[in-house]
Amino acid sequence: MPDFTLRTAEEADAPAMLALYAPYVTDTTVSSEYEPPSLSEFVGRMRTYGEKLPWLVCTYGDEVVGYGYASPHRRRAAYQWSCETSIYVARDFHRRGIAGALYNALFELLAMQGYYNIFVGITSPNETSMKFHKAMGFVISGAYQDSMYKFGKWRDVLWMAKSLRPHEGEPQPTVPFPALRESPVVSRVLRQAGQHIRG
Repeated sequence: MPDFTLRTAEEADAPAMLALYAPYVTDTTVSSEYEPPSLSEFVGRMRTYGEKLPWLVCTYGDEVVGYGYASPHRRRAAYQWSCETSIYVARDFHRRGIAGALYNALFELLAMQGYYNIFVGITSPNETSMKFHKAMGFVISGAYQDSMYKFGKWRDVLWMAKSLRPHEGEPQPTVPFPALRESPVVSRVLRQAGQHIRG
């Protein structure tokens, strides 16, 4: 039987990641996009965000069955210690602990980099996602009311937040993820997080 593995994403994973993501665009309100991005656009996002922040995949044997990544929360300087996270899991692999494992790895890696805050936007209603994020330590921080229009309806976007460290003193510059990517500590974080996935 194949094993589940967490590792850092490579550009070669992009087609499989995009195929996993596309149904979230076309069939759900989880994504605010109307059409799935092209492969070149998706790779461009990986390159742009990956200059500073981690992209992770979960594989089952050779198959990509989930991925998660962080992106900037805002572009201006004062927001540089905050980021947003997104997790996507293949439908046939829900309820295996993959999303939780990806999040736990991201939490530890982002804390290592020096980030303070993670934000996530959840299109309402989505009670399952809200409960999951609460279980992962997120708290409700606000909502953008009637801010998203998809599938013929205006929708609220609920924002939830998780603090990675105490907000004390002056923050130090964050460390770009590529500077840590090959370190044994990152390998340990991914290995330990992956151990909680249920086969």
